[in-house]
Amino acid sequence: MSSGSLDLKLEGVRGRVTENFELAPITWFRVGGPAEALFQPADTEDLALFLKRLPAEVPVTVIGVGSNLLVRDGGIPGVVIRLSAKGFGGMERLEGDRIRVGTALPDKRVAAFAHEQGLAGFAFYHGIPGGIGGALRMNAGANGGETRERLVAVTAVDRAGRVHTLTNAEMGFSYRHTGAADDLIFTEAVYQGEPAPREDIRAAMDAVEEHRERAQPIREKTGGSTFKNPPGHSAWKLVDEAGCRGLRIGGAQVSEMHCNFLINTGEATAHDLELLGETVRARVLATSGVRLEWEIKRLGLPLTGCAVEPFLGG
Repeated sequence: MSSGSLDLKLEGVRGRVTENFELAPITWFRVGGPAEALFQPADTEDLALFLKRLPAEVPVTVIGVGSNLLVRDGGIPGVVIRLSAKGFGGMERLEGDRIRVGTALPDKRVAAFAHEQGLAGFAFYHGIPGGIGGALRMNAGANGGETRERLVAVTAVDRAGRVHTLTNAEMGFSYRHTGAADDLIFTEAVYQGEPAPREDIRAAMDAVEEHRERAQPIREKTGGSTFKNPPGHSAWKLVDEAGCRGLRIGGAQVSEMHCNFLINTGEATAHDLELLGETVRARVLATSGVRLEWEIKRLGLPLTGCAVEPFLGG
């Protein structure tokens, strides 16, 4: 993929631009094509200036730590924005038992910081292999906790370079979803904690960790939970009942340990993984009548002639 058509030498912008940036090494699946261009802003002000000066017709895609993400083999056209820990990784305690965090931080770091501060309510983040930006975008949750239960407000920048502050209500949270505008890039968040003994917080975090170690293939090349739990159902049970445990296509496999995880066994392509996911969705629909929805975010373009039809076109 060539970025020769993009002129990203924008006056006053301090962040780093890299052309034809290989995305596979920074995604947990370790698959996918390159970004036409990757931009890493210096801070919120720099991000706002970049977006303000970037031509409106240039597509913009945001990625975080690459955990709950599948980049297709043809790569991502336009500009991919990735916030760095240096510019968006701050943490501080505020008055009223609140904490302010940058959205480039891994969820686990926020859980650890809250523990250090003696603030409960964040143990569930200890079990989510993602970043705060993604947690805000999908209302990430685990072990009975969700992002929306703790969030107070979010700072975000829109595609035109305008900075916004959104309250919890304005985020429009629902299960694994936010109603906030798709073009908003979250840069920092304020959360509400509850004072508690550190040993109690640590115990809650240990329980989350023990569950992950026991039930999830966390040492494999995987993207985390693949499908959302449909109302009244567990996605993994539907996948298992459809006979898909251990199912393989190319180098992609449904985890034997947890049926709602797809694994790159070593040589998988993004096409293998997406085709496997749609095969699972088709079989679950045939056996149960339930239409599973992807929880993993799929981005970019397939290679020519390799597009995968939802439910295999059924």
